[in-house]
Amino acid sequence: MGSSLTAVSFSDPHRRRHHVYGCSSHAIPFVLIPKILKECHLLPKLDRTLLTTYLRPEWPRAILLALLLFVGIGLQLANPQIARTFIDRAQAGAPFERLVSIALLFIGVALLTLAASVTETYVAEDLGWRTTNALRADLTRHVLDLDASFHAEHVTGELIERIDGDVAAIADFFARFVVQVLGSGVFLLGVLVLLARENWRIGALLTTFTLVALAFMTQGGGFVGVRARALRQASADLIGYLDESLAGLPDLKTSGADAYVMRRLLQYLAARFHRVQAAVMAGSLFNAVVGLLLVLGTGAGLGLSTTLHRTGAITLGTIYLVFRYTSMLRQPLERLTREMNSFQQASGGIARVRELLATRARVVDGPGAPFPSDALSVELDSVSFAYEAEPVLRSVSFRVEPGEVLGLLGRTGSGKTTISRLLFRLHDPTEGVIYVGGTDLRDARLDALRARVGLVTQDVQLFQGTLRDNVALWDRTVPDARLAEAFAELGLDEWLYGLPDGLDTQLGPGGRGLSAGEAQLVALARVFLKDPGLVILDEASSRLDPATERLLERAVTRLLHGRTGVVIAHRLHTVERADRILILEDGRVAEFGPRADLLRDPQSRFARLLRAGMTEELA
Repeated sequence: MGSSLTAVSFSDPHRRRHHVYGCSSHAIPFVLIPKILKECHLLPKLDRTLLTTYLRPEWPRAILLALLLFVGIGLQLANPQIARTFIDRAQAGAPFERLVSIALLFIGVALLTLAASVTETYVAEDLGWRTTNALRADLTRHVLDLDASFHAEHVTGELIERIDGDVAAIADFFARFVVQVLGSGVFLLGVLVLLARENWRIGALLTTFTLVALAFMTQGGGFVGVRARALRQASADLIGYLDESLAGLPDLKTSGADAYVMRRLLQYLAARFHRVQAAVMAGSLFNAVVGLLLVLGTGAGLGLSTTLHRTGAITLGTIYLVFRYTSMLRQPLERLTREMNSFQQASGGIARVRELLATRARVVDGPGAPFPSDALSVELDSVSFAYEAEPVLRSVSFRVEPGEVLGLLGRTGSGKTTISRLLFRLHDPTEGVIYVGGTDLRDARLDALRARVGLVTQDVQLFQGTLRDNVALWDRTVPDARLAEAFAELGLDEWLYGLPDGLDTQLGPGGRGLSAGEAQLVALARVFLKDPGLVILDEASSRLDPATERLLERAVTRLLHGRTGVVIAHRLHTVERADRILILEDGRVAEFGPRADLLRDPQSRFARLLRAGMTEELA
């Protein structure tokens, strides 16, 4: 059985760099217990797997879990021996006091076994949640580090299912898999050795049944994993569709598309139902076959024991011992079956997690070239860009000096928003170079760039929480005095104090409780707080109420003071604050120059735009 290993690594500023390896094996081959780890391509090289990447930091709990499991195994194997002694001593006429002491020992061992089992369950659950939460955090960090092209290709619901649903599916794999497999192997081996010690014929018979069961578990579990992976994909498709439909609910309602939405929903539900049905039936069939083999083995063991007892080869207590150990064979085999089933179910999630971790960002960190501490210049040198094969920018070149404001004009689809995304390095240009503060963006660290560049889009994203949380983005080190100062410097202090609870004003999901204009004010305060050297502002194209618009204009003026600005303008009064004008047409520079010079030239495109009415011309 071959396997292919693909190295995956990603960094988290709060955690050490992890190296995660994927394995193409679909099932753990069981050829007796010593070969479980040898032949399984997931487990022999533990330092290179998802498993040990996340278990290694929790090694004290993993060792405690193993100790509890092995203590429980020893206690379980001891109790039938105590019961056999009790039966044989009672049959031989031992004193009552001696029988009572043996019975008390049996009860004490049983209670200790129960205590070890309860403690082992608690430790396993604790370990499982710790490791899977670490994996969730790293997956989230990895997704956040991926560039905008990845997020354009994956809906939010699908990513939620990957980060939470798939990880939940492999939680038991992290919590119990290796310990349970090893523990079940030791338990199974111990039972078979003790049975063989009592009578080699009984040991040989039950070892044969055990080998047959293990062989089936080795070769017969692949069909469960295939169906489990199909189920995980169907669940992701359903959640992605629900997320997309709920996000577009206003448009769907106004378009009268309710019937279409429900029809598609039923199709996704039907697909998921069939995948669930197939996965459940596959798992049930797998368990039923193993159960049948165990029943046959128990019956054969009891039949042979009865025959041996009639010949005087074994005692009545030994018959009970054989019966008890034979029934106990079900425990490790069923546990192995359950873990195999769990692994097959988890394999779909594991494969999808590996696939997500293997996705590499197209925009990568540079070596760390610094930016100046004051206003930043902006220069595009023969920059071209395309989404997939669709060219958006074609050889765009211009320069904006530090402290200047560029008014960026053009029709919808001309490339204005693309330039703002390139300056924030959400994408890299397909050709040409972008310089900010004289630094090639590809040479700078992404966090350093985004600390020096502020971006305000038309669609401001606010979060459920207080106004303080939305401005400081949950940075508790920012004092309230600094936040109040930021609002005051933007001329928004009266608006702030006019809110019901000031900075403690609660906002609903998506910023519910604030108007679109007020959301823009919060976004401006958020950018002002980080004191960038370059501000990119995509002006809201919709009409605002006069009071909010006056506040917004004053805040934008103060935000741009002493900073370089790139403003995607939709209105005349916005253009009036620009030092330079850049007009894009079909991804090319149609006109670029100082606003005053273009205004004096009646033949310039800018002058014609103003005469025709800029908003109408750019629609």
